[in-house]
Amino acid sequence: MDEDRFNMAVRKFLKEVGVTSQREIERVVRDGAFDGRVMRLRMTLTSEDAPSLQHVVETTLDLR
Repeated sequence: MDEDRFNMAVRKFLKEVGVTSQREIERVVRDGAFDGRVMRLRMTLTSEDAPSLQHVVETTLDLR
């Protein structure tokens, strides 16, 4: 796979992750499944094909 094709594939994946994740967070808040003021989030990136890939991103959203 050439570098341009690889970069485009990665960007497409990250866009899908970002858009769908935002929709899910908004859905939970909208549906009342979350009633706090602070939401702790964790996203874990893994791959069955690359077992050494284990990347975790954590953050806290202040919804006040």
